[in-house]
Amino acid sequence: MVLTAEQIQSNWNKFLSNIEKYITGDRKQLLLDFYNKFEERIAMMPASHKKEYHSAFPGGYVDHVNRVVDASLKIYDVWSEFEMDRSTFTIEELVFSAINHDLGKMGDEEHESYIPQTDNWRREKLGEEYMHNKAIAFAAVPDRGLFLLQQHDIKYSFNEMVAIQTHDGLYDPANEKYLKSFMPETKPRTSLPFILHQADMMAARIEFEKEWLPKFKGKTPNEPKVKKLDVKTKALGSIKSEGLKNMLDSL
Repeated sequence: MVLTAEQIQSNWNKFLSNIEKYITGDRKQLLLDFYNKFEERIAMMPASHKKEYHSAFPGGYVDHVNRVVDASLKIYDVWSEFEMDRSTFTIEELVFSAINHDLGKMGDEEHESYIPQTDNWRREKLGEEYMHNKAIAFAAVPDRGLFLLQQHDIKYSFNEMVAIQTHDGLYDPANEKYLKSFMPETKPRTSLPFILHQADMMAARIEFEKEWLPKFKGKTPNEPKVKKLDVKTKALGSIKSEGLKNMLDSL
């Protein structure tokens, strides 16, 4: 998938507007300050390093996060219809968790996590558009994300911590202690982690269906019929950040 400059800018605007709309208190401004500080990196970074994984393209991270936020709110309505106990968490906790579930993928203060793949064989044969930055000490994505929030004095609730920590569901064996318990007293006290995991899976799965299933049928995924130069020129004129403008102009 290839996003135009206009789509990347639109996604970033929506990303920030979700913070404005759903996050309250002192942490709203702290969160906005954090994301504005790293705007040029986060707006352009992929959500993964390999084509077969979700959103491995410039701007893929924000595109994926926005889809997870939208899916979370829709799934919340479905669970509510089936009489989920809505008193155990808030909509703000749901959206905060969705916005920050993959934050650990940005890297650390100085280094981005994903950098362009320099090995042509791995790029062509394995579909690895990016590689992990060796300048960064290893940490699991949820752990690094929670650390970054803590590092910037952005407080999160216990519900949010567990949801972010377990958003990969049982794909990550480390989550078994939270999600695979058979004892009532050790099961999660809220449905939030399950809703976030389902939203994450839905966003990734639908991207797969749009991007990969047509290829299996010998078809090419529908690309927007726009002239890239015209769209880019129009989009660049509305961007306030000079850094982001320069990065988009290089697409």
